[in-house]
Amino acid sequence: MRTVLVTGPGGAGRTTLAAATALAAARKGARALLLTTESSAPETVLGTSLGAEAPTPIAPGLHARRIDPGDRFRQEFLAFQERAGAALDLLGAAPLDEDELTELPGSEDFALLQALRAEHASDAWDTVVVDMPSAAETIRLLALPNQVRRYLRRLLPPERQAARALRPVLAQLAGVPMPAQKLYEAAQRWETELSAVQRVIDDPGTSVRLVTEAGPVAAANLRAIRAGLALHGRRTDGVVVNRLLPTGSADPFLAALSGSQQTALKALREEFPDVPVHEVPHLGRDPQGVDELDALIDGPAGGTVDTGTGDTGDHDRHGETAGRRPDPWTVEDRLATDGLLVWRVPLPGAERRGLGLVRRGDEIVVTVGRFRRIRTLPSVLRRCTVSGAGLRDGVLEIRFSPDPDLWPKSD
Repeated sequence: MRTVLVTGPGGAGRTTLAAATALAAARKGARALLLTTESSAPETVLGTSLGAEAPTPIAPGLHARRIDPGDRFRQEFLAFQERAGAALDLLGAAPLDEDELTELPGSEDFALLQALRAEHASDAWDTVVVDMPSAAETIRLLALPNQVRRYLRRLLPPERQAARALRPVLAQLAGVPMPAQKLYEAAQRWETELSAVQRVIDDPGTSVRLVTEAGPVAAANLRAIRAGLALHGRRTDGVVVNRLLPTGSADPFLAALSGSQQTALKALREEFPDVPVHEVPHLGRDPQGVDELDALIDGPAGGTVDTGTGDTGDHDRHGETAGRRPDPWTVEDRLATDGLLVWRVPLPGAERRGLGLVRRGDEIVVTVGRFRRIRTLPSVLRRCTVSGAGLRDGVLEIRFSPDPDLWPKSD
């Protein structure tokens, strides 16, 4: 299954290009689904209203579904309230009714991830295209499952359920299930759900596609975005440059604007030498309906709004098997030559001035601009000390020296 996560700076037309990408897949015979949390823009682009309960047929092979984060939040909260009913009664808490619940900030993120996991597990689609939030929010959203799982393990470590045998006795004495038991049961459910979401995000068939306009700051903006995606191990499969004006206009204003776009386009190609940069022309209007989306697919763009399904074979040749992508953070053994182990972290687009590196126990915290990731050290590196780091050719190299007090001594 192919999953394309379409994102980019706000206002660049990512919803339109996400719809066109899903339509392109359907036109090639794939069972394609467009997922979105937007309420009105996708309906305008597709020319039909979308349901939240089930995917809506749009064209042969193409369905679309609008995710309702408010409904998802109410269902989850009411289910939690029912499971925790005994404990809430013990505390004298009054339960909330469904009609007084409104979603909290962050509900949309969890609803989108849950819907993506469910559709991925349904085996009903060959291609799922997701109309993601803006790029910075997308990076944080894709990092969310691992972050929440880490918090759960720290706050409710499974190995500390030592009193499990005593809880039924305590529950009988108190007359209600013990809250600690409910907490651990809830944590286990969340862990199961988040693990399933993480598997979808890490799947070799999942990639991120960036949509941008050709402006003077496009390359700089996407450089920071690409570095943030790389920090969390997300693969960028292409950059789509939207709303390009035709060149050679006799109108001085349009000629100057087109020239500025071509300069920006050249800068984007230099910034992404190893990623396809696709061009999508300006239609002179905002596309509305399937027929006008077809113009993006079949027009002068020459099919650049595509699903990129041919990429999958390349990934398989690099060892992506059994639904897992190899960890891009690799340890290089330089003990024989330099007495070091080097953890190589690919960070294309990163700049030295925005980098931060802190070791805390068996974890290392890497900061790239606005984005941060915490990784547990591989076992071999836990017996070492950090001796330095450097950024070269888009790769952060963290140098580790064996700790004499922890490293095995040779005879």
